[in-house]
Amino acid sequence: MAFVAALVFTFYSAVIPPRQALQLVPWDKAEHFIAFYVLTILAAAAYPKRSVWLIAAWLCGFGALIELVQGLAFVHRDRDFWDWVADSIAIGAALAPMLLVWWRKETLVNLKERE
Repeated sequence: MAFVAALVFTFYSAVIPPRQALQLVPWDKAEHFIAFYVLTILAAAAYPKRSVWLIAAWLCGFGALIELVQGLAFVHRDRDFWDWVADSIAIGAALAPMLLVWWRKETLVNLKERE
């Protein structure tokens, strides 16, 4: 439920006029990073049996959708490729520790099988 609420809030904040949106930090790219880092952690917690690669792909697609919508004339926002890059970097940063834990576990299992 927290993930869905955060997803809706993120989309809403991305399409309303910038002056009305909650500003966490003064730099737009940092706001994108924070939002997608939190979304990624919430998504991984909400869907623990889903592949982290699927979560990453889905959230990258969501970030791209936001940028496409922001490019629509009636939204009065600017589409920015670098916003999507910040989103994607945040997704990778949030998932990296999970991937490292998985890799370490797989490595230990493979080492034990060789013994």
